[in-house]
Order: sequence, then structure tokens, then C-alpha cells
Amino acid sequence: MKRAAVIGAGFGGLALAIRLQSAGVETVVIEARDKPGGRGYYWERDGFVFDAGPTVITAPESLEELWSLSGHRMADDVTLVPVSPFYRLNWPDGTNFDYTNDDSILTAEIAKLDPADIAGYRRFLDYSAGVYREGYEKLGHVAFLDFGSMVKAAPALMKYQAWRSVYSMVSTFVKNEKLREALSFHTLLVGGNPMTTSAIYALIHKLERDGGVWFAMGGTNRLVAGMVRHFERLGGKLVLGDAVEEIETLGERATAVRTKSGARFEVDAVASNADIVHSYRDLLKGSRSAQRTAGRLERKRFSPSLFVVHFGIKGTWPGIPHHMILFGPRYKGLLADIYDHGVLSEDFSLYLHHPTVTDPSMAPEGHSTFYALAPVPHMGKSPVDWDEVRPILEKRILDEVGRRLIPDIHERIVTKFSYAPTDFQHDLAAHLGSAFSLEPILTQSAYFRVHNRDSSIPNLYFVGAGTHPGAGIPGVVGSAKATAALMLEQRQT
Repeated sequence: MKRAAVIGAGFGGLALAIRLQSAGVETVVIEARDKPGGRGYYWERDGFVFDAGPTVITAPESLEELWSLSGHRMADDVTLVPVSPFYRLNWPDGTNFDYTNDDSILTAEIAKLDPADIAGYRRFLDYSAGVYREGYEKLGHVAFLDFGSMVKAAPALMKYQAWRSVYSMVSTFVKNEKLREALSFHTLLVGGNPMTTSAIYALIHKLERDGGVWFAMGGTNRLVAGMVRHFERLGGKLVLGDAVEEIETLGERATAVRTKSGARFEVDAVASNADIVHSYRDLLKGSRSAQRTAGRLERKRFSPSLFVVHFGIKGTWPGIPHHMILFGPRYKGLLADIYDHGVLSEDFSLYLHHPTVTDPSMAPEGHSTFYALAPVPHMGKSPVDWDEVRPILEKRILDEVGRRLIPDIHERIVTKFSYAPTDFQHDLAAHLGSAFSLEPILTQSAYFRVHNRDSSIPNLYFVGAGTHPGAGIPGVVGSAKATAALMLEQRQT
């Protein structure tokens, strides 16, 4: 294998391309949009910089490895700074909980909720360390191509009761309902319902506690730009604004990638960082095996979508931390509406991102950049007319942020816009407008997720949220490591 094409310049695609180019494989990344990043896109409006997301950076060592492969330093291209607290959790009754890896602060925060849960938290931390070791360190960077590999992993997964949900497992350790929510909400950051996502995902707590939560100065977009700079430094080629229309196949081989402009790239291997249903259903129309796979994929469970309000306002807000979770009046009921019933509820929970408290350069002087994000059902569950609903939901979300944090928010707004499920579908070809691809339940994890290498087309590979291990920056960067290992192994045979 001398030449490879990667479809999509998201985090997974760029991480894979860097690994291939570092190993001497001539690699081209082809991106449909005008900027790289995928879900890590960004906008500049009226002097404000708005990241599309993701905005929570964990496991920085997995990113640093992409530079060290060729003897370079990530710090030469990207400046990461720690964020503390990781998140401030806020409930409608005014309770705040600062979530951090400073043990003394965290113990005091738990004590404010219920001192009796301190011992239970210690036991949960031990449990989280165990699933981190088995689920992330051992399994997070290797491909599951056959059922035998799943069988080998099963004893460890069963030892940690992987069949139970994160919320269920957390509830065995702590009794306070707010603390249960504080220790289980993380699955929402990778598209999972805390009530159904495997308890293995409790590893996120250990991941954050050990590695911290970080921010790229200038925004997540600067991390993307640093990855692109490093990829091109190694000799890689990035093509922007030219959507791939077809992965050409001949028999059981992928032979070339053809774009909307008519460009054609003949390569020895193809890796897709595009949406998995889009990849199989639309880009591989000429492959019968791919069409069968597409049919099976469309019947699977997909993660919800998101509704995001970006706004730039007058004033600075040192009292509002970088990351906040504004819980609504319901937890279980709201999750059931989003994941099971497909109901766009009147109440909601919000993730509030406030990057200018860390980096004031992302807004004009004396101003602040924010976004407020609400999980919503994907388009397959809720046939909402988003053109009609968008301004209504946008106002309700801003009203809630105003009620809880910034009373005169509407008078302070300089610029604002929102991003809805239809935008995920249009801009990212996301199936059903899902923001995270396949829902991370146990029966759609590891071997049961889209394989990093296709079983019928041996030089066709996948990277990103839809394949193992899943969504989130550590997940898609881990998928790139697993996929690169398969591709480079093929190169040697």
C-alpha cells in the first residue's frame, strides 16, 4: 500500500491521515466542506469565534502521540490549557456542584450533597479505574474484526457488569440523586443515554480524573488547524470543498475515489470518516455487499441529535466557568423523551460553553462568546419542522440561560444563530441528523459496531464515531489508531 484516500477531515480522519503519512503512505484527505474539522467546524461572525464542537478535550496524550510518531511536538502547533473546574453542574433549585480532579475540592462538593456518599464515591472511583483499564487501555485502540475477539474480551466486560447501565451502576455506590446525575451524565457527551449505555462507559470518569479536561487556545478549531498543519508538514494533501460522490469498486476491491468536481483519486486503500450510513448507502452504490450492510445499519439505533444556540454578548462573565451543565427539572423522564419517545419536551437540560472565560481573544474586547446545547431526538424519532421550531426553541433556551445566569441576556446579544438536526443532516450527511452516529449501547459496541475494516472489501476501512470504539475525541482518535494498525499491517503483507 503506497497511496491512501481518507474521506472526511474530522478528528478521526485527520488522526488516521497523520498516522499513515508518518508511516510513509502517500495520503490525501478529501473534505466536502470549506473548512476541515467535521464536527469540529467553526464560524467567525461579528468578531466572535464560535466552535461547533466538540469543546471538551480529554486524553491529550492520545493527541500528542500523533506528533511524536515523526519526532515532533504538539506544543509547536497547538496550545492546550487545563480547565478547572471541569464542569459546574447546576440544578433548578440553585444547587451548584464543581466537578474537578482536585480530591479535596471534590470531597467537599460531595459532602455538600450528602456526606454519607463520600465512601461510596471512593468505591465508584475504584470501579471506574477498573473499567478504564479493561475498556480503554486494553480495548480502546484495537479493532474487533471477528466474534472471537469479542469472546476474549467478554470475561473482563462481565466482571464489571457491562450489561448494566452507567446510571444503574453509579446508583449502587451513591444514594444522592444529584450525585448520581453528576457521575452518570458523561455518556451524553458521546451520544449515550445514562439509563441504557453500558456501565463500561464509567471509564470516562477515570479518563478525566487522571488526564484532566483541556481547552485549545483559540478554540477547538485551533487543534484542527494544528493537525492539518502537521499533516501537510509530513507531505500529506488536503482537498477542501469537494464532496466525495463515489468509492469505486471492482470486484472485492476499492479502486478509486471520485468527487463532485470530477476529480478521481486512484489509491490502494480507502478509509471513510464520513457518516457510516452515508458511506455504505450513498458512496458505495456499486457494491452489492455494501448495500446489504447499509440496509442492516439503517435498522440500528442511532444517537440523538442536538440543538445548539451560539451567541455573542456584551460584557464579560468571570463568574461563569468554561463548562456548565444546567440540569432541567427532570432527568430520567427527559432522557426517555429524547431516546425512547421522540418527544421534543418543553423542559430541557443544557450544556453551556463559555470559552472566553479562558481565552478572551475569541470575542471582541469587553464581549463574550457562548453556546448552549440541548440534546433533542433525532429526525427518525421526531418529525419536527425545524424551520418552524428553531426560533421558538432558540428563545426558550436563551430565556433559561437568562433566568439562571444572565438576567438581561436578550439586551446584551450582539449576534446569534442556531444549529439544528437538519443542519447535521445537510452539512455532515448525518443519518437522521444524529450528532454521534450509532447509539453506544452494549449490543452496538466493539465487534457489534461498524468494523474498522470492511469484511467484504478488504481495502476499505472506517474511522470515526460510527466505528469502534465510538464518539468523542478520545474515541475517534482511538479508532484512528486501530484502523491505522490494520492498514499498515496490510501494507507489510
